[in-house]
Amino acid sequence: MSTVQNSGVSSALMDTMNGKASASSKTDVEETQDRFLKLLVTQMKNQDPMNPLDNAQVTSQFAQLSTVSGINKLNDTMATMMAGYQANQTLQAVSMIGHGVLSAGSKIDLVKGSALMGVELADSATKVSVTIRDASGQEVRKLELGAQKAGSLPLTWNGKAEDGSAVADGRYTFEVAATNNDAKVTATALQFGLVDTVSTDAKGVKLNVNGMGTLNLADVRQIL
Repeated sequence: MSTVQNSGVSSALMDTMNGKASASSKTDVEETQDRFLKLLVTQMKNQDPMNPLDNAQVTSQFAQLSTVSGINKLNDTMATMMAGYQANQTLQAVSMIGHGVLSAGSKIDLVKGSALMGVELADSATKVSVTIRDASGQEVRKLELGAQKAGSLPLTWNGKAEDGSAVADGRYTFEVAATNNDAKVTATALQFGLVDTVSTDAKGVKLNVNGMGTLNLADVRQIL
């Protein structure tokens, strides 16, 4: 009977190929501590008896090791917290599917004579106006909102032109102007869209909003 010999093949390689369990690997922190202690013991064994290692130096080296270990543990804790935070964000985002959101944008979709949009004011204003334009840039309607407080404000448009006639469904644009007496107030146009799906990547949780593309949770000014 012929036999196959394991000539020229290391036992370590055979153990790896055969799936033999290896000794439990140490963490980076434990390996760093082991290397430090070995170096320190070697240093103390070979120190000059006439010029021994200064206690302050030993203390300093221990402090540095403690700092490195603490930073590694902090990194592990932060990684765990970030994973939990992203999981919570995902759950929050999933609950938004099918809901309308307002985010920075200047487009309006008029459907069956009705449209939603919004305004965000950095400060309170005594006068706020919204100008709606058609695809050619012509003014269709101007809405006077009067005095408004700082924050986001959802708005509706009934699809009527300035003369009261109904305009055709479709996509329009709008712009916002706001003043507080004679001082200009920063005003942002907010576009409305429905959350279709939610996705995640290395940068976090994303909302896929109909007509607006991909948004971050931080981009959402208001949920309707």
